[in-house]
Amino acid sequence: MERIASSRVPVAVWAVLVLAGLAALVAAMVPVGPDWLAGAGAVAVGGAYSWALSARTGGRPVVFGSLALVLGVAVLVLDDERLRTGAAVLTCVVSAVLAVMATVPAVRFVEAARETVIAVLVAWVGALATVGFEPVITLARFEYATLGLALLGAFGVVYRLGAGLHGLGRRGFLSLLVGTGVLALTLAYAELLRRYGTPGLVSSLLDAVHWSRDHLGAFPRPIESVLGIPALAWGCHMRARRRQGWWVCAFGVAATAPVAQSLLNPAISLVESGLSVAYGAVVGLLIGFVVIRVDLAFTGPRGARARRAEEAAAVRPEPARTRALL
Repeated sequence: MERIASSRVPVAVWAVLVLAGLAALVAAMVPVGPDWLAGAGAVAVGGAYSWALSARTGGRPVVFGSLALVLGVAVLVLDDERLRTGAAVLTCVVSAVLAVMATVPAVRFVEAARETVIAVLVAWVGALATVGFEPVITLARFEYATLGLALLGAFGVVYRLGAGLHGLGRRGFLSLLVGTGVLALTLAYAELLRRYGTPGLVSSLLDAVHWSRDHLGAFPRPIESVLGIPALAWGCHMRARRRQGWWVCAFGVAATAPVAQSLLNPAISLVESGLSVAYGAVVGLLIGFVVIRVDLAFTGPRGARARRAEEAAAVRPEPARTRALL
């Protein structure tokens, strides 16, 4: 009975709080019910996510979860746009980091795809909570700030999970170097294109975006498709074999942070935002599959029988999804 009380009951209470907050946020978007539903749902999800992230990373979940709830209620009562914006930033960052930390190792690609979908869903609920605070923002600044803070938070946790930098190894160091390069190039290219791109080049790229939005309903975010989702899939796959996989998973916030930001652009509808996230996940998983196959081709055994034996031996232990990692 003591074990049940210490594990299942808190998880059940957490799930009820998240579902109640999600129901309030959805009702506010319909809209149905009083005006305060969106704020109440955002506070509930933000508090629950803070509790979960603290519990998952070996912190003090009761302290941080309660503090997040109290601060969220204070933000609603004071109703100051700066406080609401700050609460939205924290909720977005916590959602992005929790989505990565909530994953578990994946022996096969199918399991890696499952973990990626779970991370995206966790971040998407965080997106509803983020917009529920009704922040007053400059979109580009908000996106850069939350992505940067989420990366710092994820790498701070992974630094402890991966036994510090000396636990990287050559594979981990190479993965970290490549991931950093892809992140820098993606952000720099987008910013340079926005500021200094020639009209012809910008026009041709925008034509592709407009075609996708007109015929497919949305256009996937490049940073999610090229870096975030492949890093989540490959990282979860690698974690079943070696702890350096956590360093790859940390780049997964390049997917979960954009997902948590996805509802803040008033020019994009809810349907288009959801399709954009889904398309990004599909493209990213295809890239992730190729990366995993290339990795196995260079480091794994040859032949179907040897590969099955390798998968059976890939049982590097990690705590369950509802247990502390540290």
